[in-house]
Amino acid sequence: MNETQTGAAPDAPTPLTPALAAERSAGAIVSATPPRRSFLARFQRWEWMLVGLIALVVLLNSQLSPYFLDARNLSRTSSDFMEIGLMMLPMVFIIITGGIDLSVASNLAMCASFMGWLFMRGVPIWPAAAGALLLGALGGLLNGTLVARVKLPPLVVTLGTYAFYRGVAYVLLGDQAARGYPAGFTFIGQGKLPGTLIPFSVVLFVLLAILFGLVLHKTTFGRYLFAIGNNENATAYSGVRVARIKIAVYTLSGLMAGLAGIVLAARFGSTRPDIGLGLELAVITAAVLGGVDINGGVGAMGGAVLSLLLIGLLRFGMGLLNIQGQVQGMVIGLLLILSILLPNIVRSLSGRSGLHRQSLAAAAALIAAFVLFVLFFFWSRAQVLGAV
Repeated sequence: MNETQTGAAPDAPTPLTPALAAERSAGAIVSATPPRRSFLARFQRWEWMLVGLIALVVLLNSQLSPYFLDARNLSRTSSDFMEIGLMMLPMVFIIITGGIDLSVASNLAMCASFMGWLFMRGVPIWPAAAGALLLGALGGLLNGTLVARVKLPPLVVTLGTYAFYRGVAYVLLGDQAARGYPAGFTFIGQGKLPGTLIPFSVVLFVLLAILFGLVLHKTTFGRYLFAIGNNENATAYSGVRVARIKIAVYTLSGLMAGLAGIVLAARFGSTRPDIGLGLELAVITAAVLGGVDINGGVGAMGGAVLSLLLIGLLRFGMGLLNIQGQVQGMVIGLLLILSILLPNIVRSLSGRSGLHRQSLAAAAALIAAFVLFVLFFFWSRAQVLGAV
């Protein structure tokens, strides 16, 4: 029986001509290669926005003050915010997991005061500094245990220890100041690399920033941090010891607060119980302005370092222009609000083809706030210069 009698024969395989082979090969290459991001999309990353803001701040400040680009001034001011940077590094870890630590500056004060208290009672400075680091780690361990084991909200826990640790600093030193630290110790906060204008504290921060960045982006521990921030319950059900990781990052935050206290005391050459007052706002702002989502699960160490540089240059420029400290505090507060608003706008614009009404309203509010601040900035400067 032939095929014409039983029905249609099965289709014969299509001969593979050179043209068809080339088409299939091209299709395989396209499917195997991830789509390339457009040139504009590459520059919509938040880190590039920060680079642009830094360039704008440098340009404006260099025009407003002839002393802004002085190498010695830049060297001096770079060491002024390294303590903020040291506390910011573990804060990135904590916020990525969905937590917060409001007690970092108070922990800094407690550790520095404890070191000064020991030194005033005859303990050599280096064992006293080691004791300060240990106390800072214990303070962070307390925070982590209350958050991870007792299941208390991080905001409530660290707000309580914020007041408690500062109170301990006042109990240790009262209205006194610990001073008379040896030159070898003050080199940590005041010294520079031989033959250069690079402060030792800047080198310390850069090395630790590289280490923290590698841990966050290149290790399993770092991936766990992102997983916890995105879905803590699912991460726990997958076998990850979430509580242990949370305790570790809070303990690390306390340890780095102790180190920041040592650096700050070395830079001042003395310790008072009000040391580092208000720095927690700048620490959180630096982390969140760097693109770390306050809700957790998103962030990059590079962005946080860039935002720290931006905040430092802003404060330095305002100081050269005789802007009051209260106004500088307003700037940090405004940056904290913008740091939450701006990355969300950038993500929405880069992920959608059109502008939605909500994005336009947020952008308009941002521009209005910026214009109002600029007007207030120059009015404040005119008031100060007129009073002199």
